[in-house]
Amino acid sequence: RRVHGIKRVLQEKLEGQDYQPDNVTNYTKEIADVVRDRLKEQNWDRYKFVVQVVIGEQRGEGLKMGCRCFWDSDTDNYAEEMYVSKQLFCVATVFGIYHY
Repeated sequence: RRVHGIKRVLQEKLEGQDYQPDNVTNYTKEIADVVRDRLKEQNWDRYKFVVQVVIGEQRGEGLKMGCRCFWDSDTDNYAEEMYVSKQLFCVATVFGIYHY
């Protein structure tokens, strides 16, 4: 099965927003909560999810992100989406871990 809706959530929450450092913490939590809630609605039986959201100011600089996980490559996986505007960027990553 495929994770749907992450890109839509980013667009809904960030379209037309300026980068405001005081609001970034709230934006990241709100986006992570909405993504998590939409995943729950899709009834992924026996899966646990970790949602990570990073928002930064768009200043034309590069950004590299990486992660390492210890998991079962047959059942566990991840999905990510990126949103970029003239003012900000956002990367949302969802890790799905099968609970035996």
